[in-house]
Amino acid sequence: MALILNLETATTNCSVSLAEDGNLLSIKEENSAGYSHAEQLHYFIEEVMKTAGKKLSDLDAVAVSKGPGSYTGLRIGVSAAKGLCFALDIPLLAIATLDSLARQVRVESGLIIPMLDARRMEVYSKVLDHNYEEIRETRAEVLDENSYAEYVKTGKVYLPGSGAEKCRELFNDPDFEYRDTLVPSAREMAGLSYKRYEKGLFEDLAYFEPYYLKDFILQGKKSKTK
Repeated sequence: MALILNLETATTNCSVSLAEDGNLLSIKEENSAGYSHAEQLHYFIEEVMKTAGKKLSDLDAVAVSKGPGSYTGLRIGVSAAKGLCFALDIPLLAIATLDSLARQVRVESGLIIPMLDARRMEVYSKVLDHNYEEIRETRAEVLDENSYAEYVKTGKVYLPGSGAEKCRELFNDPDFEYRDTLVPSAREMAGLSYKRYEKGLFEDLAYFEPYYLKDFILQGKKSKTK
């Protein structure tokens, strides 16, 4: 039996779930544009443990959404996960954010391109088949009217995630289906984290870092030129 706590903080959705052998026991989440992760995450952890009638000492592992996504959100989630793993002497599991997002789309055919909004016309995306097998790796890319044209030629293409809203402005092909209201959730992490736990795919607590995909750039005030 494996009791795993799952933390998802890569986007606006602060989400925590508890699962046993991949089966969801409890979940608490809040999707807020104000990024409430710093205030809510530890409270949500307490709530899911209490709801399931479990203690932190019962945990066998902690899983965290590793990105890509919000720099600050990822740092908060990874810091909390590492802290719990160090304190409880249990392993850390890392789940690709786009993989769990893709699993909110359940179809029998077609392709799934989960995507998160980056800046301007840029998104983080990857391409999966309907069985969630990777066809194209995760990339940060700038969208234009020809983006994903080779994939839509093969049939239906599902676009879950915040980045899909940008695609509406560019694509005319009716075989694109937009699911832009979907956000990554710790609900879909449950099955993924258990599979990694079974295979012993643990992270190095000392060296693990979020998958930012792009370098973080601190936006400061521009200096005035004479």
